[in-house]
Amino acid sequence: MEPILVDTKPPANKQDKVAAKLDASTRVLAGRFVRDWVSPHWRVLSLAVFFMLLVAVTTAAYPAMIKYVVDTLSAASGIGADGTEPVSLKYIWVMPLLLVLVASARGLSLYAQNVLLNTTVLRVITDLQKAMFAHLLASDLARMNRDAAGKLVSRFTNDVNAIRNGLSTSISTTARDAVQLVGLIGVMFWLDWVLSLVVLLVYPIAALPIMRIGQRMRLVSKRTQQQMGDMSALLTESLAGARIIKTYGLEEYDQTRADSAFDRNRKLRLKAVMAKAMLDPMLEILGGIAVGGVILIALYRISTGEGTLGDFAGFIGALLMAAQSIRAVGNFNAVLQEALAAIQRIFDLMDEKPEIIDAPHAKPLALESATVEFSNVGFSYEDHTRALNKLDLVVKGGEMVALVGPSGAGKSTVFNLIPRLFDVEEGSVRVDGQDIRDLELASLRHAIALVSQDVVLFNDTVRANIAFGKLDATDAEIIAATKAAAAHDFISAMPEGYNTEVGDRGFKLSGGERQRISLARAILKDAPILLLDEATSALDAESERLVQGALEKLAQGRTTIAIAHRLATVRKADRICVMEDGRIIEQGTHDALLAQDGAYANLSKLQFRNEKTPDDAASE
Repeated sequence: MEPILVDTKPPANKQDKVAAKLDASTRVLAGRFVRDWVSPHWRVLSLAVFFMLLVAVTTAAYPAMIKYVVDTLSAASGIGADGTEPVSLKYIWVMPLLLVLVASARGLSLYAQNVLLNTTVLRVITDLQKAMFAHLLASDLARMNRDAAGKLVSRFTNDVNAIRNGLSTSISTTARDAVQLVGLIGVMFWLDWVLSLVVLLVYPIAALPIMRIGQRMRLVSKRTQQQMGDMSALLTESLAGARIIKTYGLEEYDQTRADSAFDRNRKLRLKAVMAKAMLDPMLEILGGIAVGGVILIALYRISTGEGTLGDFAGFIGALLMAAQSIRAVGNFNAVLQEALAAIQRIFDLMDEKPEIIDAPHAKPLALESATVEFSNVGFSYEDHTRALNKLDLVVKGGEMVALVGPSGAGKSTVFNLIPRLFDVEEGSVRVDGQDIRDLELASLRHAIALVSQDVVLFNDTVRANIAFGKLDATDAEIIAATKAAAAHDFISAMPEGYNTEVGDRGFKLSGGERQRISLARAILKDAPILLLDEATSALDAESERLVQGALEKLAQGRTTIAIAHRLATVRKADRICVMEDGRIIEQGTHDALLAQDGAYANLSKLQFRNEKTPDDAASE
């Protein structure tokens, strides 16, 4: 982000220091936003500005028309200020027609201006949302995990709404009112420069308080938007965890948490409302003072013959219209500060640079046997939890290696490092001798398929969720994959078959059905490296037997790494590695490790003491 430049002269106090920083920040933020997001739409904006000027001209015509009508009527009644004879009203009947023409031109110009400006606003907002989403998709997994999903979603909803309101107000309403104000002030000086000076001396008094209120609004708005992100995260979490909340009887506890969040949001919004509410009374009082002063001076000038009744009527009309524009411009500062606070939060997000990116010299993966090698690998997460300690592991092409051990041993970290969801701190991970940090990410990840115990399904059809493994897959390929995953039969039995919507996160399906669709997706991808994270954990005994057979066929000729807590699922692995504290402490076949009577043998005894495997059950 561009540096914020402030005045070199030190502010007099803390409040002035904050104000100076906010003013500088406002210039930087507004400049960057206009340059990067608004200016690309300059053609539409230019046309909108034309209609905006037309609105200003037609608005300024009203006071001039009022002056002409009043002066003509006064002269026709014999009460002209210059003592002349009454004049004819022959041409005054043209004024109603002229007024209709001016009003029509103003109305059509307002419509065109609003449509063009709001078209620009919606395009800017859409561009911003697209860029934010693309940035998040390209972000590191660590960054994605840092904030709750609700907080990130809040950037797309609450923050974007604040920006849309600010942008709509600024270029659709305030800009028009500012242009109108310039035109009306010009007419006021044309009608009576003395009265105009009186008005211009009164209204600037409100400038400093308005700026102070705007600065306060900026701070309150930032806190409000942050709290709304927290509240969105809490609501998302609570709604997603409804099953646990009800089962554990946590309704009262969760209601208390939500009530507290709602109350904090109400208090912050009330502060913003109170600050914004000060603007209208202030401008109303100043408007009353200005009108009162104008009336006093106008009476004197008319009585001395220095002005006409038409001048006074036209001036009052211009002043009342100008007062509305002044109020709109004054209120804009509060809306602007809310928008700037939202822009700051969005820019903070988009300015974060991902660390896991293609190296300048990155090359596509050159596959041979798909051998995966961990060499002296060390890794810690952001909270400094040590996950791997000098890990050495070689999984040869076509070999199936199972990782077992207690939770926190580092098994999932191994899976995260292979597709470069995280980067190693020490050592290296290689595929066919190529350091994965020197490979193109897309090429590396194209060679990897994952089936996780945490199944991720999207709110789409069964067909679409399977086809994510290969977007251009034919129906025949999809059906072949589902048959291999023992999923075709239950999918065909659904009312709409493969076109059945699975619902949010697949809630319309059972756990086993979700797992088999996930497996079908991996089978369809047909990647040379296969990662299985408790791939059969959610299946019943019969489905597990079927899927286990499909996995064994799928693993043939592929480099397969499997995480397993249930040792029965990996007894046939070519090699089993027992992990503890980020290291491999034992490795070998199932029978060989049992013979060693070590850590694996102890795990096996605990699990098999009163348990029969699906294979054992089938053989009886």
